[in-house]
Order: sequence, then structure tokens, then C-alpha cells
Amino acid sequence: MCVFLAALSFSYFSKALSGTIMKSSITQIERRFDLTSSTAGFVDGSFEMGNLLVIAFVSYFGAKLHRPKVIAVGCFTMALGCFLSAMPHFFMGYYKYETTSHTAASANLTSIISPCSLHQDVNDTVLEVSRSGCEKEPSSYMWIYILLGNMLRGIGETPITPLGISYLDDFAKEENVPVYVACLHTIAMMGPMFGFLLGSLCAKLYVDIGFVDPGSITITPQDSRWVGAWWLGFLIGGATSFLSAIPFCFLPRSLKKPEEASKDKTSHSLLESMGATRNKLSPEKPKPRKWSLILKDFCNSLKKVLGNRMYFTFLCCSLLQFSGFIGFLTYKPKYMEQQYGQSTSKSNFLIGMTSLPPVGIGIFLGGLIMKKYKMGIIGATKFSFIMSFLSYAISLLHFFVGCDNYVVAGMTVNPILYHNNSLFSECNSHCKCASNTWDPVCGANGITYVSACLAGCTTSTGHGKNTVFHNCRCLQINSSWSGNTSATLGQCPKSNDCSMNFIYYTVIQVIGGFCYALGATPSYMLIFRCVQPELKALAVGLYTLAMRMIAGIPAPVYFGAAIDKTCLKWGSTSCGKQGACRLYDSNAHRYVFLGLGAILRGPSYLVGIIFYILIKKQFQNKNCRPLENGQEDAAMNEEDNCKIKEHLPGCSDVENESSI
Repeated sequence: MCVFLAALSFSYFSKALSGTIMKSSITQIERRFDLTSSTAGFVDGSFEMGNLLVIAFVSYFGAKLHRPKVIAVGCFTMALGCFLSAMPHFFMGYYKYETTSHTAASANLTSIISPCSLHQDVNDTVLEVSRSGCEKEPSSYMWIYILLGNMLRGIGETPITPLGISYLDDFAKEENVPVYVACLHTIAMMGPMFGFLLGSLCAKLYVDIGFVDPGSITITPQDSRWVGAWWLGFLIGGATSFLSAIPFCFLPRSLKKPEEASKDKTSHSLLESMGATRNKLSPEKPKPRKWSLILKDFCNSLKKVLGNRMYFTFLCCSLLQFSGFIGFLTYKPKYMEQQYGQSTSKSNFLIGMTSLPPVGIGIFLGGLIMKKYKMGIIGATKFSFIMSFLSYAISLLHFFVGCDNYVVAGMTVNPILYHNNSLFSECNSHCKCASNTWDPVCGANGITYVSACLAGCTTSTGHGKNTVFHNCRCLQINSSWSGNTSATLGQCPKSNDCSMNFIYYTVIQVIGGFCYALGATPSYMLIFRCVQPELKALAVGLYTLAMRMIAGIPAPVYFGAAIDKTCLKWGSTSCGKQGACRLYDSNAHRYVFLGLGAILRGPSYLVGIIFYILIKKQFQNKNCRPLENGQEDAAMNEEDNCKIKEHLPGCSDVENESSI
């Protein structure tokens, strides 16, 4: 059992690691493949699609097969999905970010072109270079491989939790199962931590590291065009998943069952052995039950579960909560980048080091609090509701710690206008500037310009990241600036006030996440107490199905679509098509991103109050007899019901929470 527990723990770690790598790389993938945020959200949601394809099959037939080997197949499938996601990098060629400066690479250009092009023929030459690059560029639909790989990873992840937990439940001592599950969750929490740290490291490395001269790169990790080595994380995640599959190939189908665990067991293996005994005694009886009776029993059970008012109310509350959290977690690194001017690498690092540890500690302490105060189902409901609402109230403070927009000439601040295009003014009217290219420079006056040409710069010195542009006319015309008229590559950093607000944002995140995690363990337990014991497996399956289908798949898409509406400047591909967004309206981004999550979570507390009323009405009587669809269930023993209420955290069903 120790070997199986160690192998299962490592598989939990590997699946959490792979999932976090996808979350931490979503911004890089969006930029590399010139996707909108909604499309990137659709790619992220493909994991849930793959999971849904096989979850019913695995839940029903998995326990009838060799469970360790089925888990091994799942881990191998996860590894294959990770490798497939990384594959496009090796077929797309080098990353070509949009820029107005071209060097001698594929044309007869021997030096950097003057920022302010006075002659149209120079622009034509640059356009020909761009078109030639467009013709040679592979299809822009290579991101579909990432979608398919993520879907394959979702398929492979499906059997790990239900089959692994049921195997522990069957062959471990009953009093040890909660300890084993706690170990699994603790180790699983390390997966996201390492995943975000790995994502931080990969984001620091240029996407074509080892193949491109670092001195020739004119962008930095803080630039909105920067793409890190996103593919490297998938390769490491795939290797980890592959290694986690190997131990399961050598584990037996069953272990010697302890005597203590043979009493009152309702796991899949026990039901399977009972079915096998019946087959030996009367081999002809099970045949008519395979279709008609099994289908009839399933429909009856489905009606009982969905007709349970407490279960249905809890399901609606969870759907609203989960939708808000999925959208928030998917685009959290992007929000930190756009709102506070942080790099992708630093955003991932801070999430891994500041947000996740308090959540892990909160979950652990929540379980201890339940055990110490011996919370019943009413106490668990009240505690989880209070902690969740407190976390929600704290999260609303995020609206007050945002940052103002980047100061970009012609977009967030208006220069002296020329014709109807705010990007053009008298200072750059003599230049032949392209308005659709994002190649920002930071003027000495603290204002960002879309390009050196639009800043009116006429000369440049230096090479690569050290390029400095001089004689920039717009620096004097757009302000009362009378100092240096030079500009450097990249956007101007945000103010010091923004840096302080980012510290406040991080503190709010830590406190809010910790409060929510305190009530997470009691909340997980409620789903098992809303239905009859024989319906718990179906209730958990329906819960998981609803969370993935109604929340997990669409939430990243509509969150991404809402974020796209706040874009101020879209990038352009070498073919002249719309690329990824380069600049967002920070205020609109904050209100849309945080507001959508708040709107989704807010009504869930009204539903939660209804759930608490139903729970209190049903379990407050001294007889402690649970109801099924409003009627007393005489099939359950009264004494056992009271034990369920009084000793909620000590039940052997704790392990089922991991399947949520």
C-alpha cells in the first residue's frame, strides 16, 4: 500500500504540474500564435472537453479492470498530450515579432533603417520583406495541436482520481484512508507551486533560445511582444507524467484487504467481488440486468439525485462560484502583466510563491478546525459560508488598488492631432509611418510612442536592446518638455504608485485566498451529506460533470471575450492580419475582469443562504434522520445517521472529495 500511495502521490503531482504549466503559458501561447484571449480560453478549456469524453466510461468500467494499469495508461496519455502541445514549436520556425526596424537578414539591408522614412520606396522594400516572410510562414492554425494535446491530457487525467481513491479505499485500513487522502492533497498542492515556478523560469528564456543571437533581440521580458520558452514546460511536464506511469505497471490488481476495512465497505471492488460471486452461483441471471434493469435503476437514481433540493441548490451555488474562479485563475497572470506592468515570468513566480502556499495551509487548517470542534453538517455549512463570503468581501478591495493606463501618445493621451488619426500629428507628418505596427519606444519625457517613427525620431545609435533614437520631434511638441529628445526601446514603466498598489494587491490575494481555503474542506464534505449513501458516487459524478461542462469549458471563453473588448491596440502579423493584443485599457480591463467574477460569485451567496435553510431544516431535529426529496428515509439506521452528523470529518468518505 505504501508503494501505491507513493506512486499515486507522484501522479497527483505530475497532473497538477502539467495543468499549471498550461495556465502559466497561456499568455505566451496567445502571443506566439497571434490569438485573441477568447480563443486562448477555448484552448485552455479543451482539457475539460477531453475529460468529459471518457469520464462516464472510466467511472463505470474502470473499477472492473486492472486499476493500476488503467492509471498507468492515463499517465502515459497525459505525457503524450504534453509532448503534442510542445510539438508546434519545432515546426513553426523562428518567432518573428512585429517591428519597424529590420536588419540584414533576408534582404539587401545592411543597417537599421532610419526611424523616420522620408521616401516611400524604403517602405516598399520593408513591405516586400514582410510579404516574403508571410509567404514562408507556416499555417497559423498550429495552435490546434495545443488544443488536441490539452484535450488528450484531459483524457489521461480522468482515471487517476476515481480509481486511485477507490483502490485506497478497498485495500487500506479504514482509519488510515483520511490520512492518505490528506497526503495526496498536500503533495498535489506542490504541483501548482512547482508549475508556476517552472513557468516563471521558462518565461524568462526567449522562445528560440539556443538558435537566435540574444544580442539581436530588441525586446525584453517586460515587452508585450515577448514570448518565452513555453514549449519547454510542456516537455518537462510530459517527462514527469511518463515517469509517474512506470510504477503502476508493476502493481498488482488487488492487495490483501485488512480485516478492519472489510466491514461496512461500499467501494467498487467490493461490489465487483459480490457480482463475481453471483456469477458463479447463477451465471445466467445477470444477462437481462445488463441493459434494461441497469438503465432503469440509473434513471431512478438520477431522478432521486436531481430531485434532491439540497443537492440541486448546492450544485447551483458551486457552479456560480466555480465559473468565477476558473475565469479568474486562467487570466490572473495576464491581469498582473497588463494592470501592474509585471513581466510574465514575475507574475508566475509571485503566484507560485504568494498565492498557493496560503491556500494549502488554509485547506489543512480547515480540516483541523473541523476535527477539533467536531463540526456537524450545520456547523460545516455555516463555517464554509462565512469564510467564503469573507473572502468575497476582501476580493472586492481589488477594485481600489488598480493602476492607470500606460501613457501612450495618441491612444491614452492626445497629442496635437493631424487629420482624423490620433497617432499622427504635425511632429511626424513628414515621416512615412505605419500605424498598424506596435514597436513602442519610451521618450525621455516619460511618454510611450507606438513606434520611433511616430515619435518623429530621425536617427538612431546602438544595436539590439541598446538602440537609442535621437532627434525625436514629438517629445517637444506633445508636452512642455525642453530636455533630451531621445527615446529608448520598450514602453515606459508605470508610476511608483502602481508599484505600491501591486503590493496591496498581493496582500489582498494572500488574505482572501487563505480565508476561502479555510472553508474549502467543510464545503467539500457537504456534497456527500446531501444524498443517500448509495447515491454518493452518482452525486459526485454529476457534480464533476456539471462543473466541467457548464463552468470549466465556457468560463475561459467568455472571460477572454470580455477582456478582448478592452484592447486599445491590436498587433499585426507578417501577413497584415490582426495579431494578439498589445495594449489594454487598464481601467476597463480591471472593471471587466474583476467585475465579471464578482457578478458571478455574488448571487451564489443568496443561493447559499437557501442551502443553509434547507440543511438546518432537515438536520436540526434530534432524530438526525436525513430526508430524500422531502421524505424520511427509513432505510438508513438512525444511530448511523447521528454519527454522520456528529463526526462529519472522520467518515471514510473523505476521500471522495478529491474527485470534485
